[in-house]
Amino acid sequence: MSDTATNKVQIHDAGPCRKKISIEIPAAVVDETIGESFATVAHEAALPGFRKGRAPKRLIERRFGGYVRNEARGRLISQAYQDAVESHNLKVLGQPPASAFENVEVEAGKPLTLELEVEVMPEFDLPELKGIKILKPDATLPEGMVDDEIKKICVNEGTLEDRDTPEPGDYLMGKAVMTDAEGAEHYNIDGAVVQVPPADGDGSGMILGVLVANFAEQVGTPKAGDEITIKVNGPENHEVEALRGKDLSVAYTVANVYKIIPAPLADLVAKFGLTGEDQLREMVAARLQQRAEIQQQSVMRQQIARHLSDNTTFDLPEGLTSQQAARNLERRRMELMYRGVDQREIETHMAELRAASAQSAVRELKQFFILNKAAEQLDVQVDEQELNAQIYRIAQEQGQRPDAVRDALIKNGQIQTLFQQVREHKTLDAVLADAAIEEVSADEFNKRMKEATAS
Repeated sequence: MSDTATNKVQIHDAGPCRKKISIEIPAAVVDETIGESFATVAHEAALPGFRKGRAPKRLIERRFGGYVRNEARGRLISQAYQDAVESHNLKVLGQPPASAFENVEVEAGKPLTLELEVEVMPEFDLPELKGIKILKPDATLPEGMVDDEIKKICVNEGTLEDRDTPEPGDYLMGKAVMTDAEGAEHYNIDGAVVQVPPADGDGSGMILGVLVANFAEQVGTPKAGDEITIKVNGPENHEVEALRGKDLSVAYTVANVYKIIPAPLADLVAKFGLTGEDQLREMVAARLQQRAEIQQQSVMRQQIARHLSDNTTFDLPEGLTSQQAARNLERRRMELMYRGVDQREIETHMAELRAASAQSAVRELKQFFILNKAAEQLDVQVDEQELNAQIYRIAQEQGQRPDAVRDALIKNGQIQTLFQQVREHKTLDAVLADAAIEEVSADEFNKRMKEATAS
């Protein structure tokens, strides 16, 4: 690239945590890049009637002109964006979507201009990290918890019994198609599972990850082959911005109706290779105790995060972008997986988070920024061994092999979220190490947390 031709870059505020970048790439740089791209293609091109690398330029232009300009455009945009970010010391979160450059055209002899908005780390000062007052609740398992967990395992390991008509608590499987009021289709999924709300619930339910307040009333008791329509308003914090606040309709065609028959205790004993029910109870009690200690650590971390959030001030966007909403959801999902929450319960939590108030969602985003800065200030590092330990913990809870969990996290693009989770945990634990901790009973903890929330 020419040393004499430099890009013109302007940075403007585009709202809290966002910057608008305007870049003009000189015509000389555009021409030079296009020329380099043509030279590369010409050297490798093999056209009929010409030796490799000897085809006339006009034929190269006719055959490969579109490809060359697209390749040159990609190189120009990528380099200009990186130069702008580095030269202006922008702490950018994530990469701009490819759609941001769809309308950018490259033409020889003319400068290339592009504009985009990026999410950036806000600037703020952290409060004092030492001596924060924290309550540590007793982690003793309450009476009856082992029995309840065994019942839950029996359901998870149970068998499916086909039914003609569902009863409250039964499940439906079928095809779900979500459209908005304009008729645009957003989801079209075969094998979508829906639970008919239990009789002792509040009548709410979930379909395609969206919480529906009057779900029981809308679903009714359909049979296989029936088609029902669910109406719902799009959650304001959905990671798909096109769904937010929209009047949505889900056409659901029931393929199967089934009930889960809990597995007998003897089957669980055999499945886990145990000697009897007493050993099963010991195994479940040990797992629950481990979860209780993780939960104990989690609520202490939450107190630290809440304290930092309450005592740190900076501007935040009123509403979340799709990228920010997706980040919030994935952070919560990973945390619930780590705590050993059942997969069905996790999806319910996700639907609740989508339906949460804008204030609640922005608070989650604020904590992300605060913990990221605290990690930098405390120089928190994460190594491969720590990532593998977290993967092993999740695999243990899900009853899967660690390598299978790791492969799934990589495939689903969640490995970076796991890294962020481990980094946040280490950051919070580093602050906890210098905290003023008071040990209390579980009842006293709940009472004081309720009072703190109400104040």
